[in-house]
Amino acid sequence: MHIESYAMIGDRVTCALAGLDGSIDWLCLPRFDGPACFAALLGNADNGRWLIAPRGASRSKRAYRGRTLILETVFETDTGSVALIDFMVPDSANVTLLRLVEGRHGHVDMHTEIALRFDYGATIPWVTRLDGGDGFCAIAGPDQVVIRAPVKLSGRDMRSVAHFRVSAGQTVPFILSHAASHVPHPQAPDPQAALAATQAYWHAFSSRAKYEGPYKDAVDRSLIVLKALSCAATGGIVAAATTSLPEQLGGGRNWDYRYCWLRDATLTLFALMGAGFTDEALQWRDWLHRSIAGSAAQIQIMYGLHGERSLDEREIPWLSGYENSLPVRVGNAAAGQLQLDVFGEVMECLHQARRHGLRAAPQGWSLQRNIAAHLATIWDQPDQGMWESRGGPQHYTFSKIMCWVAFDRMIRDATHFHLSGPVDEWRIIRQRIFDRVMEEGFSKERNAFTQIFGGQEMDATLLLIPRLGFLPAGDPRVQGTIAAVEHDLFRNGFVLRYRTESNVDGLPPGEGAFLACTFWLVDAYVLAGRHDEAKKLFEQMIQLCNDVGLLSEEYDPAAKRLVGNFPQAFSHVALVSAAMTLWKGQKALHHDRQN
Repeated sequence: MHIESYAMIGDRVTCALAGLDGSIDWLCLPRFDGPACFAALLGNADNGRWLIAPRGASRSKRAYRGRTLILETVFETDTGSVALIDFMVPDSANVTLLRLVEGRHGHVDMHTEIALRFDYGATIPWVTRLDGGDGFCAIAGPDQVVIRAPVKLSGRDMRSVAHFRVSAGQTVPFILSHAASHVPHPQAPDPQAALAATQAYWHAFSSRAKYEGPYKDAVDRSLIVLKALSCAATGGIVAAATTSLPEQLGGGRNWDYRYCWLRDATLTLFALMGAGFTDEALQWRDWLHRSIAGSAAQIQIMYGLHGERSLDEREIPWLSGYENSLPVRVGNAAAGQLQLDVFGEVMECLHQARRHGLRAAPQGWSLQRNIAAHLATIWDQPDQGMWESRGGPQHYTFSKIMCWVAFDRMIRDATHFHLSGPVDEWRIIRQRIFDRVMEEGFSKERNAFTQIFGGQEMDATLLLIPRLGFLPAGDPRVQGTIAAVEHDLFRNGFVLRYRTESNVDGLPPGEGAFLACTFWLVDAYVLAGRHDEAKKLFEQMIQLCNDVGLLSEEYDPAAKRLVGNFPQAFSHVALVSAAMTLWKGQKALHHDRQN
């Protein structure tokens, strides 16, 4: 099934992906980064799935109920129609997933097939029937999953199956609940009360949105995605709901994105603050502070949902991969890389939080000073760059620009908020970085900044130069950089991250277009006064959202398909940011960034 055929439901503890065919093919327990108990997304039905669908031929369409994360799939058959209402209950004591089969007219003969496979599809659980016969309990190791339903579920080929008829006005509820295997069975909620509570939860969130600009539907859906990908307990936001969905179909660029990246910090903060979600922005800022606390020399580029540092990468050999894209990876070795740009992202995020009046974090300025002192000793080292190269370290131009941002924001905070620090020393370092970038990161032959010092290749991150205030959008060198990105990286209407043929990342060439990069070009166009081009490009981009408004990491223009992990927080953050840029216009955004 195509990636865009899936929709997400979630409870801010974990999430599930449900297909147009009524099959849930991905669910991790007990949280976003836990082992999947439905892993058909990365293998096949034998690796776990939960299907509910008509027995015969049918046509389906779906939508979220208003501005919620309640998914409604309507199946039409020759004898009638039913709605499959899928949702997860926020603020529940246990992960609880409900699937309500609601008769709309006539009658429909339905089929369900439940194949629970713990440990990413490897482990067949021990299944016992519940007292009273209304469902079963599946246990393996630390986990138990209880499924309750008012239909008779029978065992067949290591699956639980049932056939049942639903008539107009009738609702058949299925309830999945998770708990630790050593505790009593979790209690099932009343289905209609759970539906009402879930709808109220999402309506309460959506009603706080203050964005009233153009493309409101796409922005609102993106904000709901960000909320759904945030951890209720900690405020951390995972980059995506999945692991190992390929950046190139059949290729090996398959990574685990169920973690929290520091480089997402600033744009995420802007998206949340700009839409009026101050509490969520504060929770994200506080997660950031807790995660990076400690020695500045030990800061990582990403962390677990609760700030975990150990994200060891391994392969899952029994899964065949999405469309045979191998390997399937769990964990992410990039956590141990040196990526200098994250220091700038952290400082920018904390600067903007302070500027927008978020309450001060305990010892926040002391922590920033320690980070600045450490960065002063390493900014001139080569690193792996923003794109987490698996090749050798390089002097990436954008990494150095973000080091400039780090010291620039420290200087601004110290002077504007009367905070103590070696400001004169920071000014010297900031100028030293600026001079080196201008000397080694700018090609006079191309009239453009380049991916690495002394190189000629382009990188989409350079489109962010005017947003960051390194140089104004009207500077000829910025204009030349935009033109060079358009020439080298703009393909089939999309901006590539960089040319993978250059082998700078140490991986075989080939990937889709990273969606955030094209949204960055929208921003750059607005700042450069090219409003009509920006609007046209943005409208092209939001057409890539699937039927329920979700985006993955990348798009394959040749196959005309979404690729990469899904749904991708960074794509939705970039969408919100670009929409706000278009809404505010060049003058307003420039004033906002420079103050």
